[in-house]
Amino acid sequence: MALPASDPPPPAAAATDRLIGDAYAVDTSRPLPGAGGGLAAFAASDRRSGRGDLMAVQVRANLPPRAQALNVLSMGLGDGVLTPLAHGPVALPGSGAGGGAGQAWFVICQAPPGPALWPPSAGHRPWAEAELLERLVRPAAQALEWLQSRHVTHRAIRPDNLFRAGPGDPVTLGCAWAAPPALLQPAVFEPPYSAMCLPAGRGPGTIADDVYALGVVLLTLALGRVPLAGMDDLAVVRRKLEVGSYAALAGEERLPSAIADLVRGMLAEDPEHRPPPALLADPAAARSRRVAARPPRRAQQPLAMPVGPVWNARTLAHAIATDPEQGVRLLRNGEVDRWLRRNVGDPTLAVRLDDAVRQRGIDADAEDGQADALLALRSVALLDPLAPVTWRGLAVWPDGLGPALAAALPAGQPGGGRDAAARDGALAEMLAAEAIGAWAAARPERGDPTMLTADAHQLRATVRLRGWGGGTARLRYTLNPLLPCASPGLAGRMVVRLGDLLPALEAAAARPDAHRVLPIDAEIGAFLAARHETRVETELARLLEPRSTEHAALVQLRLLAWLQQRQRIAELPNLAAWLGEHTRAALSVWRQRQRRAQLGEALGEFIRAGQLPAMLAVLEDPALLAADARGAREATLAVQTIDRELAAIATGGPARAESARRLGQDVVLGVGLSAMAVAAIAAILA
Repeated sequence: MALPASDPPPPAAAATDRLIGDAYAVDTSRPLPGAGGGLAAFAASDRRSGRGDLMAVQVRANLPPRAQALNVLSMGLGDGVLTPLAHGPVALPGSGAGGGAGQAWFVICQAPPGPALWPPSAGHRPWAEAELLERLVRPAAQALEWLQSRHVTHRAIRPDNLFRAGPGDPVTLGCAWAAPPALLQPAVFEPPYSAMCLPAGRGPGTIADDVYALGVVLLTLALGRVPLAGMDDLAVVRRKLEVGSYAALAGEERLPSAIADLVRGMLAEDPEHRPPPALLADPAAARSRRVAARPPRRAQQPLAMPVGPVWNARTLAHAIATDPEQGVRLLRNGEVDRWLRRNVGDPTLAVRLDDAVRQRGIDADAEDGQADALLALRSVALLDPLAPVTWRGLAVWPDGLGPALAAALPAGQPGGGRDAAARDGALAEMLAAEAIGAWAAARPERGDPTMLTADAHQLRATVRLRGWGGGTARLRYTLNPLLPCASPGLAGRMVVRLGDLLPALEAAAARPDAHRVLPIDAEIGAFLAARHETRVETELARLLEPRSTEHAALVQLRLLAWLQQRQRIAELPNLAAWLGEHTRAALSVWRQRQRRAQLGEALGEFIRAGQLPAMLAVLEDPALLAADARGAREATLAVQTIDRELAAIATGGPARAESARRLGQDVVLGVGLSAMAVAAIAAILA
């Protein structure tokens, strides 16, 4: 079996030294082949102390580093293991002002003391017993004991990630912090319950898994070759489940009795039966520790399955996990029940599986496919309590769910594709069905069902959230604190923390073609929701309201203005101009022409100054908006009054004319009578 090859280095840098945290210089022109344990590594140095025996291990896209291990281990150096010192983004060669290759994330740690024990292309010789015990087992066990005291596992123990200065020197465990746990481990170095998982979904596991890997390395160096070389991973897992790990790997090989006893204990199927690192530090004591383990029942006749003949319960569990459709068919037609009773002689297990089949009837309100998937999951957990969560041919440990989601980015995203999209859909369905809770309930002796059921319920609630604030996209960032935002609009910038977002958008806004759309897309929305404060969710929900582009632009301005104010960033002129192009139309809500013109001028000034909160204050000033609305209402009422008066004048004209005519006649008559009276009086007096 070939060991994983290292990533090819990026092109040489024109400017060699690149800094992380203003302290660590990364020289991307000086690759260190084989030093990163399957990942690209480069020379690094500490500018503060002048220390030059460091390396920078490059993180692969969509495969985030181990945040918890980095946080814990960076606080102190351990003997016998390359511990991390710092981590952060570095601009890659050719990524200057014009963009180029963008950035990459690096983990700074000690450089190996020498070459790997077994580079993949080198020839090998068996090690002597004393060398194995004193130069491999004892120093590796001490390093694992130090890691265990800090509640951290290594999960990358294999010959090409173990180093020593020269022959006769003790081994040093390599870097295991720049990728998800056990991502690069070949199946031969992993317990079956880990090897069957998605590589990114194996989880940190326990220190017993490191003891297992060290046991395989011990056997490998004792034999002078990798066991089961040439077999694919599926065949390796099946072989281990069928006959046991020790028998599968050591077979009939003749080993020194001390080595054979150690390896047998370290490769115990149950992790609780493996010797702890403290005991391994004294190989003689570890050798004397024997735990009686009942071998699995082997059937008199195999059960025929598409993946091959099945001889025991664990291989049946693996067959169902690998081909759930065929497994469910055999479960529902009673063939598995008959085989367990007649050929395996385990009626108790048959009864438990029969209960799971009846439970499928209770799940009938769900879709048939989901009910079948739950039946397969429960059956695998009952047949092999050591097995991980299985769903539609996928397997993952609950604590490996985050990296598994990151590795399954949907099509159209960096690293995504059709297969990745299918994995993302299957994982989303698994979470929506609360499969982790069902799995935990089927194996209560191996974990806390109450806690895992509560976790499953919370994960389901997040997956069912609609819009940019929920779904698997949000979980990707929530479960992976160091996963960079996958938005294509960020042009290769590494946005890992909330504080990285605005500088990245400011840089992206310098490209004129970016202004065609709004700054926040679905990936940035999911990233914000995962790194959020409570108020963000409400604004993200408003982005999906079926309203105008101006409304969406205002919502985005509100979010980004809040970020600028919270992070106390002085100015963002490019981003302000980007948002200004989409928010100017919002000025049309102002009724008073003069005020609208004044606000337009003020908005332009704040855009040039890069002040998003001030822009928002112009567009959403409550007092001014209320005054503008009040003035508009008053003007409307005045116009309505004038209109009523004009209408009254227009409709009352004829009536007033008739009244005037009659009044004129009365006046004329009165004047005439007065004249006649005056004439009569004058005649009498004369």
